[in-house]
Amino acid sequence: MTAVKESGRKPLEHFAERSVAGLVGIAAVGVAFGLLLMLVRFKWGPLYDVDHGIAEWFNGLVSPHHALVTVLQAVTDLGGRPVLIWLVTIAVIGLLIRRQSRLAVYLIITGVGGLILDPSLKALVGRLRPVVDVPVASAPGNSFPSGHALGSFVAYGALLLVFLPAMAPRWRRPAIAIVAVLVALVGLTRVALGVHFVSDVLAGWLLGALWLALTAYAFRLWRRERGRTVPPLSEGLEPEAGHEISPAPDEERVLAHPRSAIAELVVGWVLVFGALYGFGMFVSYHAKGTFFDTLDTEVPRWFADRHTDPLTDLSWWWSKFGDTHAILLVSLVFCPIVLAIWRRWRPVLFVVLAMFGELSLFLASARVVERPRPPVENLDGQMPTSSFPSGHIAATICLWTAMAIIVFARTDRWWRWLFVAMAVIMPVGVATSRMYRGMHHPTDFMGAILLGALWLGLLYWVVKPNADVYEGNRPSIESEDVHTLDDELAKAARPE
Repeated sequence: MTAVKESGRKPLEHFAERSVAGLVGIAAVGVAFGLLLMLVRFKWGPLYDVDHGIAEWFNGLVSPHHALVTVLQAVTDLGGRPVLIWLVTIAVIGLLIRRQSRLAVYLIITGVGGLILDPSLKALVGRLRPVVDVPVASAPGNSFPSGHALGSFVAYGALLLVFLPAMAPRWRRPAIAIVAVLVALVGLTRVALGVHFVSDVLAGWLLGALWLALTAYAFRLWRRERGRTVPPLSEGLEPEAGHEISPAPDEERVLAHPRSAIAELVVGWVLVFGALYGFGMFVSYHAKGTFFDTLDTEVPRWFADRHTDPLTDLSWWWSKFGDTHAILLVSLVFCPIVLAIWRRWRPVLFVVLAMFGELSLFLASARVVERPRPPVENLDGQMPTSSFPSGHIAATICLWTAMAIIVFARTDRWWRWLFVAMAVIMPVGVATSRMYRGMHHPTDFMGAILLGALWLGLLYWVVKPNADVYEGNRPSIESEDVHTLDDELAKAARPE
């Protein structure tokens, strides 16, 4: 009866209740920050000494060790905006695909709130960053509070609350512990790198905890007003959505025979490497007077004679499409979306193995062949690897062909041909730009094609990335229903 009465209250009363809860939370944040801000502003002796003493101690400990600085930078990046925005964005898209729009709205509101609080409070406080004897890192803007500490607490905490129901009960406590350790490490790295004081990090954690608690409370209040049970937070925000938000709820095992598959891939990798080694050694050192020699001599010269500033700029951008960052970015967008739509790990495994195999085959082949770059101007300067095969071209071939293989079999819509076209256009564009810039011979391009064709063919035979489709698996959202995602999001955001 209570739930029925609550759900029958006037909208104005609902608004008043939420407003009171929000004001209480904001007042608590204001009191905590007011106290800490006053101590920082007036340079309270004990706090000042602790902040500067710890900053100097960490600087003396970290600055002599470049490897340690690299590790700290890698950890601190996990709390940076690029990583956090990618995680939340991909999670929101996945939730919308699975038709969990309320959870998507929760992530959006919580994440946007964290983005607003950080710069606004930094501008309000205006505290300068630490000045250490040996700077090992730098960061723009003011110091108080730590945006990395705030953002990691809010983003990882919100994702944890949303996806806890998708985990088995025995894994929930370890997941909570892992997130807590990760947030703590991100905050620690900010102090160790000398870009924040301890009080900055504590303030970020405090504000992140309060904002996360406020948004979680509002979500739980919404559930109670609609007569739904309000479970403990250890079970997540919506326990009943556990099956829907599970990455692959109906997949018993990724591969039917994993041991034999591993053996086949290892043997296949060795054979592909052998083919690359044989072809690479031939075109590099034993093809004098052949068609390959003429091609490798004339084509780089032809491109070098036609250098212009506009074409050089264009070739730089095309070349970037094949570098590690671009390949990784496309993979990190494509794989989660495929997982959300088709609820299977196998196509994701296909892409991951395609890129891992390409990278290992490229590095191994380049190391043993050690082919010099073309004898023309190398616009990218000295490179850490040799010329054969082209890593940019091979990575582009493997990524876009793998995506085309997955998408083409999983939809009958016209846009699947776009992936097929991109599997041709992207490698050709990257190959042309790399040869124009004098970084590769035409036979390096051929080596990349050989690598991609043999390795992807082996993976397709072993992994069978589209087996679930042929067995009748249907996507969570049909391609013709994509336009309904915006409607669901708008509906979830409207008060009922």
